[in-house]
Amino acid sequence: MAKSPMAGAPRQLADGLSCVLAPNPSPMTFWGTNTYLLGEDTLAVIDPGPDQPDHLDALLSAIGGRTVSHILVTHSHLDHSPLARPLSRITGAPVLAYGDSRAGRSAIMEDLSQHGALGGGEGVDAGFVPDEAIADGTEIQGDGWTLRALHTPGHFGNHLCFIWGDAAFTGDLVMGWATSLVSPPDGDLTHFMASCARLADTGAPRGFAGHGAPIDDLQDRISNLLAHRRTREAQITATLQSGPQAAAEITGVVYTDVAPALLPMAERNVLAHLIDLCSRQIAAPVGALSATAKFTLI
Repeated sequence: MAKSPMAGAPRQLADGLSCVLAPNPSPMTFWGTNTYLLGEDTLAVIDPGPDQPDHLDALLSAIGGRTVSHILVTHSHLDHSPLARPLSRITGAPVLAYGDSRAGRSAIMEDLSQHGALGGGEGVDAGFVPDEAIADGTEIQGDGWTLRALHTPGHFGNHLCFIWGDAAFTGDLVMGWATSLVSPPDGDLTHFMASCARLADTGAPRGFAGHGAPIDDLQDRISNLLAHRRTREAQITATLQSGPQAAAEITGVVYTDVAPALLPMAERNVLAHLIDLCSRQIAAPVGALSATAKFTLI
């Protein structure tokens, strides 16, 4: 595994692209959040990161007085979006994203969220609102660069990837060091699978993720992630063969290779799979659908 870069120190990743690592390492963020600076004389900042004064200082130092024309947010989790507003006030650049923290949810997730039975909401920047909403397929142009926005819900409803030439900024949809958390109602496994396939269809060979090192074989990584999810689905349906079970029970059977501290997150992934199976009429809840409901195969 690659050695963690130094937080706050800009590192050059490609011509016209550098990265500043935020000092927020954790089991969910790995080394920390990657904030990307795209451009030479005039910059776009992608994923400003958590609202930490030392990270803001590091970004301003890396920007070095250059003009910032755009602040782009892949999705509004607390490790990606909160610093957008302070940075916007200082630089005058608008904040662009797909929408607020409820945007992009599927109808079923929006309906389920109204009842509050699914729990979730981990790490959501609930007050996030962009200055400009970016529709799927929008081209954003700056000084010497062009990005194409790709709406890729799954990890989060308002998640965007940005296609830059033959590379992609993948946010938390695809990372090289771990699979993504999919926690309903903000996460949606049905959307996640479709979004990964859609990103693969772009043919982009390289990815710059929200956390961890650049992904040098993005197509292979996406293929592995989709296969991993299909394996988990098979394990879940096999477990349900023995009778109705709740997500917590299934997690104990399926996730035998996960550290105990991460089991609550694994349970959220299992719940996402169960809801996906229900939407495809493969499984059904026993009674009302909730985070603690038992599920049975149809």
